[in-house]
Amino acid sequence: MEVILTQDVKNLGEKDDVVSVKPGYGRNFLIPQGQAILATDSARKVLAENIKQAQFKQEKIKKDADAVAAKLEGITLSIGAKAGESGKIFGAVNTIQVADALKKLGFDVDRRRITFETEVKFVGDYIANLNLHKEVKVKVPFSVVAE
Repeated sequence: MEVILTQDVKNLGEKDDVVSVKPGYGRNFLIPQGQAILATDSARKVLAENIKQAQFKQEKIKKDADAVAAKLEGITLSIGAKAGESGKIFGAVNTIQVADALKKLGFDVDRRRITFETEVKFVGDYIANLNLHKEVKVKVPFSVVAE
């Protein structure tokens, strides 16, 4: 079953993508939740027209994302966390803390666009993946230090 996504769906696709899903997932979850519509011929034509009209806006957004990515190159974040003597953090560092550290530096990045390669549960150096745009992804190194 093919559906057109009306919003970003994690591990499935971005808004306006035509994706193939199992019929039950599409009928029982995506469509009732308003996250997708059925990919009929008329819906595809409307999608094509909307994409054509939004092309200029998307180019501007991509340029802005490229500019932010260029500024983020070479930046290393430092995040403080309470840790024990062995270096294990009480809890874990999450995307909210990384987003707050970026905001202090003047970068407004949505926390839902930040992912980690590994779980951050010890003091040390890690990498945060920032998905600024469909085509613009940046890796930002950060270090977790004991407070």
